Amino acid sequence: MTTAVADTRELLAAADWPAISAELDAGGCAVTPRLLTPAQCRDLTGLYDRPELFRSTIDMARHRFGSGQYRYFTHDLPEPVRALREAFYPHLLTIARSWAGTLDEWLQMCHQGGQSKSAQILLRYQPGDWNALHRDLFGDLVFPLQVVIGLDEHGTDYTGGEFLLVEQRPRAQSRGTSTVLPQGHGLIFTTGYRPLLGTRGWSPAPVRHGVSTVRSGRRHTLGLVFHDA
Repeated sequence: MTTAVADTRELLAAADWPAISAELDAGGCAVTPRLLTPAQCRDLTGLYDRPELFRSTIDMARHRFGSGQYRYFTHDLPEPVRALREAFYPHLLTIARSWAGTLDEWLQMCHQGGQSKSAQILLRYQPGDWNALHRDLFGDLVFPLQVVIGLDEHGTDYTGGEFLLVEQRPRAQSRGTSTVLPQGHGLIFTTGYRPLLGTRGWSPAPVRHGVSTVRSGRRHTLGLVFHDA
């Protein structure tokens, strides 16, 4: 696993971050190069059936979030989840122009602000499941970018289940984006707001994300959130 973690850091370091940043500026989301092998994706998917790794399980239909289920990890993250989060952070920090120097320092700020629960998520969708448009805002402190990693192969393991992003543009109709999430790739996207340049200058554009209805098979994703709940 140590080799796999090192490989992930190297793959992220080698990514074309200026192009990723430009894509985020243009549309609010951007797909990364492949970060995980199919075998590594299956290993992460298998964690879902180990309840001791999670602090809570959410039934989306019960809360009218959509249909499906997801689980929040405890702070004692499995090594590949922790390593992926830490490997992403410095690159996202540059894009976000954040005020926090390291992930540990930023999380300490979250905890001091009353946000002390782990927000890392493993999600499972089955036929007919979907996720309503939402924003993962758990308190006053919000990191502006987050990542979702596809763990199953679209078209083989499942159909449907596209990642949805809707941007509410100032004084205009909303714009929607649909992305098929490739297995082993990450999708970086806007957490709550992104700066949008209009005729009257810069303004914050609210952004929400969700998942379209899964038509067949089973879809798993790993959600990396950089602020605690």
